[in-house]
Amino acid sequence: MTGLALNCTINKKSLFDRKHYFYADLPAGYQITQQRVPIAVNGSLAYSLVVGQKRKEVVTKTVRIKQIQLEQDSGKSLHDDSRSQTLIDLNRAGVGLMELVMEPDMCCGEEAATAVRELQLILQALGTSQANMAEGQLRVDANISVHHPGDPLGVRTEVKNINSARFLARAIDYEIERQMAVLESGGVVMNETRAFDFKSGLTVPMRDKEGLQDYRFMPEPNLPPLIVYDRQTVPPNADPQLVINVDWIREQLPQLPQMKRRHLVEHYGLLPEHSITLVNEDGLMDYFVSVVQETTTEPKKVVGWIIKDLLALLKQHSLNVSQSPISPSSLAELLNLLEAGKISSSVAKLVFQELWRGTGRSASQIVQEQDLSMVHDRSAIQQICQAVIDSHQEEVRAIQGGNKRVLNRLVGLVQKEVKGRADPVQVRAILEEKTS
Repeated sequence: MTGLALNCTINKKSLFDRKHYFYADLPAGYQITQQRVPIAVNGSLAYSLVVGQKRKEVVTKTVRIKQIQLEQDSGKSLHDDSRSQTLIDLNRAGVGLMELVMEPDMCCGEEAATAVRELQLILQALGTSQANMAEGQLRVDANISVHHPGDPLGVRTEVKNINSARFLARAIDYEIERQMAVLESGGVVMNETRAFDFKSGLTVPMRDKEGLQDYRFMPEPNLPPLIVYDRQTVPPNADPQLVINVDWIREQLPQLPQMKRRHLVEHYGLLPEHSITLVNEDGLMDYFVSVVQETTTEPKKVVGWIIKDLLALLKQHSLNVSQSPISPSSLAELLNLLEAGKISSSVAKLVFQELWRGTGRSASQIVQEQDLSMVHDRSAIQQICQAVIDSHQEEVRAIQGGNKRVLNRLVGLVQKEVKGRADPVQVRAILEEKTS
């Protein structure tokens, strides 16, 4: 499924190999992997970056997938420097995992982190992995080298077992700077394995990287080849439970992140950068769709409230979408009040803050209890406008002298008197008439 989602060629016959090396976290002394003929090859992963000074330009880039292979996981070494000892956790040793190998098509930490985040979303959409990096369900080894344009790729280092996209970006960017500094000072970049220390933001050496010749690859004698089929090659009368039909799996693929973003842009008229945010934040697209279904407000305005107001507060309080104190129905009700002209935009912001406090009251109840409905009585608004004019004669003279910007101050003072419950367009029109 993952291979098909990443546009790979699926090898109908893939082979298993033994990769020999002695290391404490691999008690067998070898690892079963797929070095010669892996299950999937020659794929690609497209990912979208938001760039530009105002972060409004979307650029789509592609990284080639060299191969996807099945192999055994190793154990985990826990280094205790204070006691000069290493503890071994063998719980994962021998457990099967899927490894994706990408080609060196990325040039900075942000690109790599964005590509890994896209991979994460694809795996979650497919159900092939929950891909929670913090829990070790998805780990990244980053191979980094630097070179002058036109020169061959430089000597690479490998930063192992990075467990968050943010740390991945930081580790790569640090390593690029470190390697350039080494070369510019006349030094040599070592082909070595390093670890990223997230507290210091540095990478530190782990052990010398073994060369390929040390692995002594050989065909795995205990595992037969892995055979998969398509419609043309599936054996007649084969039990569907006992054979893998690639064509059938291809037909079962769900909607992938890029398709979801395209749907948001084409169906709801959203900007590409907003579609990226909605799909990349877990649960945010479903939240958006639920609000749109319950409100008369146009989708572009809905997405503004969700990204600028709701998501900003969620991030500020380190909450995910499922923990939001404001349900889609509550936000839809608030937007309906605003759309119907029953409250002003400034009042809507106040009600939104009240909803965030999670008191259990609806938007309508908050508006009623705090008397926040729009003032539609024109004569009452005219009286307040006149009172503001009478007490601010200096501003009136400035307006009459041609400084129209001062009018904004008078509009603000009127809105303050009515707690933001008057239509600002109407207030401006009355003030313009009275000061002309």
